[in-house]
Amino acid sequence: RILEAYTAGVNSGLTALDDLPFEYILLRVEPVPWRLEDSILVLYAMYLDLQDENGTTDAVYAALRETSSPELFRFLSGRGTSWDAPVDGSVLDLPPLPAAEEIEQKVAESRDPIEAESDPIRGSNNFAVDSTVGSSGRAILAGDMHLGIGVPVIWYRASIVFPEEDGSERRVTGVTLPGTPAIVAGSNGEIAWTYTNSYGDWTDLVTLEQKSPDTYETPDGPRAIERVLEPIRIKGAKEETIETEQTIWGPVSERRGPDGVRRAIRWVGHDVQGANLNLTAMETASTLEEAMAVAHSAGMPAQNVLLAEKSGRIAWTIMGPVPRKAGASDWRLPHSWADGNVGWQGWLSPSEVPRIVEPSGGRLWTANARVVGGEDLEKIGDGGFAVGVRAAQIRDRLFDLEEAQERDLLAIQLEDRALFMERWQALLLEVLDDGAAGGNQARRETRRFVETWGAHAATGSVGYRVVRGFRSAVERKIFDSLTAGARERYPWFRWTRIAHREHPLWSIVSEKPPHLLPAGYESWDELLLETADELHAELTADGESLQSKTWGARNTTQFAHPLAGAVPLLGRYLKYPARQLPGDWDMPRVQDPRNGASQRMIVSPGDEERGIFHMPGGQSGHPLSPHFDDGHDAWAEGRPTPFLPGPAVTTLRLTPRR
Repeated sequence: RILEAYTAGVNSGLTALDDLPFEYILLRVEPVPWRLEDSILVLYAMYLDLQDENGTTDAVYAALRETSSPELFRFLSGRGTSWDAPVDGSVLDLPPLPAAEEIEQKVAESRDPIEAESDPIRGSNNFAVDSTVGSSGRAILAGDMHLGIGVPVIWYRASIVFPEEDGSERRVTGVTLPGTPAIVAGSNGEIAWTYTNSYGDWTDLVTLEQKSPDTYETPDGPRAIERVLEPIRIKGAKEETIETEQTIWGPVSERRGPDGVRRAIRWVGHDVQGANLNLTAMETASTLEEAMAVAHSAGMPAQNVLLAEKSGRIAWTIMGPVPRKAGASDWRLPHSWADGNVGWQGWLSPSEVPRIVEPSGGRLWTANARVVGGEDLEKIGDGGFAVGVRAAQIRDRLFDLEEAQERDLLAIQLEDRALFMERWQALLLEVLDDGAAGGNQARRETRRFVETWGAHAATGSVGYRVVRGFRSAVERKIFDSLTAGARERYPWFRWTRIAHREHPLWSIVSEKPPHLLPAGYESWDELLLETADELHAELTADGESLQSKTWGARNTTQFAHPLAGAVPLLGRYLKYPARQLPGDWDMPRVQDPRNGASQRMIVSPGDEERGIFHMPGGQSGHPLSPHFDDGHDAWAEGRPTPFLPGPAVTTLRLTPRR
């Protein structure tokens, strides 16, 4: 009924338009009526953005294991780093450096520029304090979801008032995802909720046992591979058809294993449990228990959901379906499921899903990193957790607060201290000591900026950009060397999908083991000093001084409409103004030119008047609208703006047709 009403409303609005949206005019196409399934496709678009639908991470670990010694694989595929800051305080053992006789040295190949980027983090921060920490005995919740930012922005602000069955009014305020009929994150006066991407292990590769190219073994005997033809209609061109191969577990992957072995992709997003509209029930939840029941029935990409209750309680759990897995010791690697002993066995019941309710410290935090250990971690799995430094910074700032208010939590969201890079700054200064830098002007110049870097990802800092570039270049040289075998055998291999690289990377540069030195270098000192020289040369290759190479010059926003580059005369109107912004991936203020906080929210349920909200753009995606960039400056500058709407300026009244 919700989808039918939503669809009818969209189509009523479409037919009432005096003019087509400008995108349709530019593309010379007519909009077609909205369908019920289109809303589910919007949900799937979020799956594709937030999860590994192709099993790429598992394929990378499998290729690494196949082409490395057991000891080297264990070292490179550890499950954490020294930065881990799980809420439950659990600690994982970190793998040691392999001995010389335990590895085979590979030839280093580094084809990318020094400042080349890794994969961006599609993540978020959320954190909460309960009534023992929040001012006036309130629970306060903060959330900023990190996504790609474009024009229009992904979210739409809404504050909806409707009658309850007892005659009272309920107001729900937050963000909606256009195309779906739900408040995705927000507060309903009794409960507030927000997310970070869980990065659990929601995709597995199944090794197919095949006695012929057209069949595969299953627990019920051999089955034929199903072939499905999919027509792809292309405007102005001939229709094309692609063929997909299907198994009982999912589609067959294009990426084969050793000796051409084939694999199927088992992914939560392919199951009916993966998509539903149960999230809408969060709008009327009144207790943590009711909200967690909604979370455990919701069909959506699995998220770390934080909940705050008007009474002052807080909780964490996983929102979305969690598969029950059995029979394998490391689910990051492909396995055969043919005999039925390994595989997914349904879904965890609500009582089995990990949760933390009313934590003893009165504080909760998640930032795409590991939240728990032990059995709970095994249930969630590791689908590529972020390094734990963001979580650690948030945790430490929360425990510095004795009586938190909304602006205190906003300050944490805007935190751009470069804790992750501090030891790399110290290492670079060691490399550029008096002996190395004494008679070399370029090195002395680099050292001067590194010494005065300011320890923040600030727009005016040259030193931060240099330190960051130095770390990235060293990482590339080391991992190009250690994974050369996998890259040679599998062209699609990307070591950037190895989740916890900072532990092996820092272990190597700290201990400088000769047997892990990439080929072509006489010593680690030579590699590190050459990297610093290469970085200076690259930054100044355009003839401009190093002083001009600030972090802001590189971290300049490029938020544009998809058509901006295709329509040159209109392109400049289809962008938000470029701004140099502080922040980076490994600190609470996540920011790069095209990704960042798609919204910020700080709210206490029942006390929404004190709440704060940010969004990088306005309600309208039309460049001629006066609301095209509403709030953008406040978002960029970190100025608090209200969570609740103010007095009405313009009113649109929708009257049902009778």
